[in-house]
Amino acid sequence: MFFKKLRRKRIEKILENVEKKNLVKRYFLLALGCFIVALAFNVFFKQYGIVCFGVSGLSIVAEHFGIPSVLFILIFNILLLILSYFTLGWKKTRNALVGSLMFPVFVALTEPLVPYIQFADVELLVIAIFGGVLSGLGYGLIFKTNFNTGGTDILCEIVAKYTKVSLGKAMWVSDGIVVLSGLLVSSWEVVLYGFLVLYIISFMTDRVVLGISQSKAFYIVTKNEEEVRSFLLSITDGGVTLVNARGGYTNAKETLLLGVVPTRQYFIVKEGLKELDPNIFFLACDAYEVSSRSKE
Repeated sequence: MFFKKLRRKRIEKILENVEKKNLVKRYFLLALGCFIVALAFNVFFKQYGIVCFGVSGLSIVAEHFGIPSVLFILIFNILLLILSYFTLGWKKTRNALVGSLMFPVFVALTEPLVPYIQFADVELLVIAIFGGVLSGLGYGLIFKTNFNTGGTDILCEIVAKYTKVSLGKAMWVSDGIVVLSGLLVSSWEVVLYGFLVLYIISFMTDRVVLGISQSKAFYIVTKNEEEVRSFLLSITDGGVTLVNARGGYTNAKETLLLGVVPTRQYFIVKEGLKELDPNIFFLACDAYEVSSRSKE
C-alpha cells in the first residue's frame, strides 16, 4: 500500500511537470487554434447554415430562434464549466477554462469578416470540405496543447464518468444529435454535409495532433531471426530491437523483433521479409514518433 501511494504521488508529480511545460507556446497555439476554428465557424458553417457539432453547432440552430450565437456559446460554456467543476473536479476543468472563454471571444471578433468573405458561386460541398479542413487544423492545434474549448467535450466526459459508455462513443452520439438538430432549421442535404464535416474535422485533427507517419513499425516472429535482424539493420535509417516473448497458443519461448524503418522503405521491407521467410508472421503499423537512445 505504501509503495502504491508513492508511485501514485510520483505519477501525479510527473503530470504536474508536464502541465507546466512550454506554457507560453501552448497558450499561443491555443489562441491560434481558437481563432482558426472561430473563423471557419463564421465563414463556412454559420453563414451557410451547416450544423456540424458541439455548442457552436447548436448556436446556429439557436440563432434561428433569436438567440445570438456568441451569447449562446458563452452562456452554455460557462454553465458546463460550473457543472464540470462539481462533477469532474478542478484538474479536468482548468484545461477547458481558457479555451471555453477564449473561443466565443474569437467568434465575436471574426463575425465582422463574414461580409468580406463570400462564396456565392461555390457549391455547398466545397464549402463543407474547406470548412472541415480549416476547423480540423484549428482543433488539432488546440488538442496538441492539451487544452480544449469545453462545450460538449465536458458533457461527454461527465457522461463517460457516470455511465459505462466510452468517451469516444459519447462524443459520437452527442455530435450526431447536434448534427441532426440541424433538421430544425435546414434540409436533409445540409444535415448530410454536417456529417461530412464531422468526419473531415476528426480526420484532420488526428493528422495535426499525430502528424503524418514518417516511419513504420514491424512486429516480427520468425525462425530466421539472425537473417531478419541483419536485413532490418541493412535498411537506411532502420533499426531493430529483440524482445523475449512467449507464444500465446503454444506457450513456447520465442523472440519478437521490433523493427522501425522509414515509410518510404515499407514496400522493400515487407516484400524482403516474405522472401527471407515464407512463413513469417509480422504486424506493420504507423510509428508517428520515434525517440532513440543516445549512443555512448
